[in-house]
Amino acid sequence: MTHYNIPSDAVITIAGTVGVGKSSLTRALADKLNFRTSYENVDHNPYLDKFYDDFRRWSFHLQIYFLAERFKEQKRMFEYGGGFIQDRSIYEDVDIFAKMHQEQGTMTEEDFETYSNLFDAMVMTPYFPKPDVLIYLESDYNNVIDRINTRGRQMEMDTDPEYWQMLFKRYDDWINQFNACPVVRVNINEYDLYEDPDSIDKVIAKISHIIQTHRQIDPR
Repeated sequence: MTHYNIPSDAVITIAGTVGVGKSSLTRALADKLNFRTSYENVDHNPYLDKFYDDFRRWSFHLQIYFLAERFKEQKRMFEYGGGFIQDRSIYEDVDIFAKMHQEQGTMTEEDFETYSNLFDAMVMTPYFPKPDVLIYLESDYNNVIDRINTRGRQMEMDTDPEYWQMLFKRYDDWINQFNACPVVRVNINEYDLYEDPDSIDKVIAKISHIIQTHRQIDPR
């Protein structure tokens, strides 16, 4: 068995736009490292379908729901003592999704301010546990759209392509300014989970280097 030099208490978060392959990489890394998984709760989300039907009516409700769920999940992972691969980070919501809806007029200024204040009070404190590393998945726009269509979620396929274009651009802007934890950028063409599962070994090597380096500088 290959030995991977990743601390057993590490928390690794995967970020990237919708359809880029976060869940698939989460499963693959968890299998390789014998880590637990933490997935975004999509199937039992009471607002998601409503949101795609009416952004203006449900954007605030959806963001509050995600914030609460992600906060609980972040606590759970660290209470377990780490050893998790996490599908999507808590940091993306405020700077990408909520801000986009506020600027597009599908979330009121008052709702955005309320949401942002709550986010800051919950997350932007020295006591909030941060991931050891964030893997940012990069791709071109056409690949993302192809993956969304292949996944076959009707609510996503029926969404105006302009929404996905705005989201894609915002993710690119967001990661260039993100500094809450160390980042490893990975292009989805660097590995193939189906034809060559071992191709993610080079992704793991990048993660290991970043975690080891950061823990030498800032040990827990």
